[in-house]
Amino acid sequence: MVKIQAVLYVCHGSRVKKAAQEAINFIEKTMKLVDTEIQEYCFLELAKPSIMEGIDQCVKQGATKIAVVPVLLLTAGHAKKDIPEELEHGQNKYKDVQFSYGKPIGVQERMNDVLVERLEEQTVLTSNTKILLVGRGSSDQDAVNDIQSIADSLQERVHVSSIEKCFLAAATPKFKEKLQATVSTGAEHIVILPYLLFTGILMKEIREFVDELSLKPEQEVIICDYLGDHDYVCEQLKNRVEEAIKNEEPIPTLI
Repeated sequence: MVKIQAVLYVCHGSRVKKAAQEAINFIEKTMKLVDTEIQEYCFLELAKPSIMEGIDQCVKQGATKIAVVPVLLLTAGHAKKDIPEELEHGQNKYKDVQFSYGKPIGVQERMNDVLVERLEEQTVLTSNTKILLVGRGSSDQDAVNDIQSIADSLQERVHVSSIEKCFLAAATPKFKEKLQATVSTGAEHIVILPYLLFTGILMKEIREFVDELSLKPEQEVIICDYLGDHDYVCEQLKNRVEEAIKNEEPIPTLI
């Protein structure tokens, strides 16, 4: 029997329509880099199609193997637990289909290249610049450690006063508290660098809080753009797709 390979991209999802559309555009751009006929996208939550609907579409087109790739920046609860839980339903429904599971984009040097570009797009970095690297946040310590690793790598590449991590949810230090404390030190050049794939509620939260800050005349807070569908991000996702296609390991079994 001829094996027919499909790729299913699983995005997080968002209530913000622009964010969901950005995710779709990003996936469609990446699809052009992948030499597989059947490619579908879906969302874990808050947007359609669902994971099961994505699986259904792959099988409907004749897929006998489905490589599932989480379109996430870091490895945390969604990649380890939530997506595999949903995929179990697909495996139970389609017992003759072989599933394999890929990794999130993860900590990659190319991703740091994108961060440097985002910084340079917005401002001139100096020895007085303080950068806040803002992650989504997770109760999973691996994701917290990854953000610290990214901050450390970035510190070696850009000559600024400091690069410190903070988070929008589920981890500390909290973004609002960290930014307020940094402003309170009298720092004059503060740069916010979001480690987020797309726009959405979290970017809105960042912008609204910055607008509410009381700054001295000599102080400025600059917000960089999120990662988006930069060519390097698409390249890293493509690499994860190719790994997932070659991967013979099944979906992780949840205990």
